[in-house]
Amino acid sequence: MEIIKGGVCAAKGFLAGGIHCGIRKNKTKKDLALIYSENRASCASVYTTNKVKGAPLTVTKSNIADGYAQAVICNSGNANTCNANGIEIAERMCELTAEALKIDKTDVVIASTGVIGQPLSITPIADGMDKLVASLGRDNSRDAAEGIMTTDTRLKEIAVSFEIDGVECKIGGIAKGSGMIHPNMATMLVFITTDCAISPKMLKRALSTDIASTFNMVSVDGDTSTNDMVTVLANGQAGNTLIDSECESFDKFMKALNSVTVYLCRCIAGDGEGATKLLECEVSGAKDEANARIIAKSVICSSLVKAAMFGSDANWGRILCAIGYSGAEVDVNRVDVSFKSAKGEIEVCKNGAGVDFSEEIAKEILLEKEIGIVIKLGDGDGHSVAWGCDLTYEYVKINGDYRT
Repeated sequence: MEIIKGGVCAAKGFLAGGIHCGIRKNKTKKDLALIYSENRASCASVYTTNKVKGAPLTVTKSNIADGYAQAVICNSGNANTCNANGIEIAERMCELTAEALKIDKTDVVIASTGVIGQPLSITPIADGMDKLVASLGRDNSRDAAEGIMTTDTRLKEIAVSFEIDGVECKIGGIAKGSGMIHPNMATMLVFITTDCAISPKMLKRALSTDIASTFNMVSVDGDTSTNDMVTVLANGQAGNTLIDSECESFDKFMKALNSVTVYLCRCIAGDGEGATKLLECEVSGAKDEANARIIAKSVICSSLVKAAMFGSDANWGRILCAIGYSGAEVDVNRVDVSFKSAKGEIEVCKNGAGVDFSEEIAKEILLEKEIGIVIKLGDGDGHSVAWGCDLTYEYVKINGDYRT
């Protein structure tokens, strides 16, 4: 497997584009993105578990019920959520996209992100559709990635190549996510494309399996959004033998998919609203994987842990506290904790109790941009990793006047 350029355009048969159409007031910000496959593709999606869901999710779920899609359209700046005419607007966006691309409207995946509860006018989208379609290109993944950003400060894009049966396949993705991010699928907007030939059934199985250890293990602020979605399109243009059952080829596809999703998870966590640090909590030695996930999530979601990491304070007691209230089955008298970064690693807790360590060295380690929280238990073979970020003054500033 090799990291390559191209994002969602890396795979054969995919084009992408993005423009500013007028949804957002800032004309320097793209607010409409499009991804197009030259042929109908197997499609699978997962959605937020929030009971309040954006209209685009409802329409997408209906459109891809047959397991296929050919295009993805997404606007930023307005979530199209909690609007009386939300479904009507979402369906009209699909119709406009389908008409412009000369495809069926039910082959369109639609997504929106931005402010909740604000009416979304179809006018700028309709007026900008020709321009959007004209922007499609094989090197324009970046434009699509910019078109789905809201409070993101960094573009999130990745692609890799891999082999199945001696045939080169490619898979790439773009993502947006900075705030209102918390485990419970999904936790952001992510669009992934691949030219690998895989059936809708197996694509759905691959995505549903993968998210348990990737997108469900990311938290920025403890808020599960209303519009979150992860969608994968597989158009089969690589020419490999169709993957329609669990086999060696399916395992290889799963590995490639996971390499993309883990990368995007780290990008999203590291670009949390106001964040200055990416936090990665790795738990090993848990009773089982389920308990490892519970503990990793609890630590990464702790506001006190996040605040300590912002201050580069090796306050390991907060980590023990988060483990204790997590609800996981754990022997707290066998917990070891250490912090690590590019500057090294330092043990701060052994068998549930503090050990002598240099506060100066610990602070130097925690001043880095990427911090590892390593938790070792003596309860079994369970392992899990979760990603998050520090809690800063800037997070409050961003969300104090997000709407106004």
